[in-house]
Formats: sequence, structure tokens, C-alpha cells
Amino acid sequence: MTRLRRLAGLLRHALLFELALYRSLGRWVARRPDVPRGAMPIGYSKLVAPMLWLWIFGSTVEVVVVEVVLRHLDQPWAASLRVPLLVLGIWGVAWMLGMLASYRVLPHLLTETELRARSGALTWLTVPLEAVDSTRPAEHELPGVIRSLHVDDALALVGVGSRTNLELVLAAPTTVSTSKGQVTVDRVGIWVDEPRQVAAQLRPRLGTSR
Repeated sequence: MTRLRRLAGLLRHALLFELALYRSLGRWVARRPDVPRGAMPIGYSKLVAPMLWLWIFGSTVEVVVVEVVLRHLDQPWAASLRVPLLVLGIWGVAWMLGMLASYRVLPHLLTETELRARSGALTWLTVPLEAVDSTRPAEHELPGVIRSLHVDDALALVGVGSRTNLELVLAAPTTVSTSKGQVTVDRVGIWVDEPRQVAAQLRPRLGTSR
């Protein structure tokens, strides 16, 4: 029973993730990033965008080549494979476009009271600015290649490409909200495109010159 519940949970998460990717793709096409009024967007897509564009280009070429080859093969098996492979190929390209779109239309959000760090479609962590003592450049690597949120030894990491490059040092252990529930930490690592610029934007809101 436990295995069935775990499998059901994984399937539900996969479905929600898939739908979130398509919503992000729709926002990207419509040029409507998810940035509420009064919030400052902070980008983090530059690290993974070149790799994703490469995959998208390669997959698109593969779809076209396979389609052309199968169309010219006068074999029953080629005709039966053509449509399923075409559908699968188009789905793969759309999925990767959605992934790229999620990094573009769901930036980090900085308001007067909090920083909402995000990574793609479903991963987020919210830090109250009043709890932040200082910022500093610090690189961390998340374990695994697909994990975007990791908590270990009072350090929470919201990674992009399994990496972070800016650390928020909290004044004391603080309970923060995340996409996986509440955790208590004293440091938060995130990835941003311009760490020095973001640190400069944060300092006045923290009321510190550090």
C-alpha cells in the first residue's frame, strides 16, 4: 500500500509538473511573465539556457530527419512507427521549450518584505528580508542532476543546473516556506544571473551596508 501511495504521489507530481511547463510556455508566448505588481524580477536562466537551446535544436532536427526517413521507406513497419515517433518527438521538443519557458517567466521575486527564490515550474522558497543579516558570494552544488531544492545542515539550496552562487546569511535559525513544506535554516543559497548586482539590490532592503 505504501508503494502504491508513493507511486500515486510521483504520478501526481509528474502531471502537475507537465501542466506547469505548458502554462509557462503559454506565458512565454504571450509575453506575460509571472511577476506581480510591486515585485522586482531577478533572472536566473542564463546558466541553463544555452544547454536547453542546444537540446531543443538537436531534438527538432532529429524529429525532422526521422520523419523524412520513415516517409521514404516503403516498409509496413516504417508506416506504423512514423506517427507515434512524430508525436513523441514533438512532445519532447514542447517539453524542453516549456522547461526553458519556466526559467524565463518564473524569475525570483524581490519585494519590500521578502525574497521568493524560484527554480522553474514548481520549486520555490520564500525568505523574509527581516530575517536576512547579510549576503555573500558562495557557490554550492546540489546532489544529483535534477534536484532543484535541497536542505542539509540548516542550509537550504534553490539551485539552477544543480548550482547556487549567492548565499543569504540569516540572523538566526528561521522557519521558511518552500514548495516542499516548511524548513528551519540559517543560510539560503540561490542561483542568480548577476550575483553582485542582486547583492547590491538586497543590501538597502536589509538595512545593512554589508
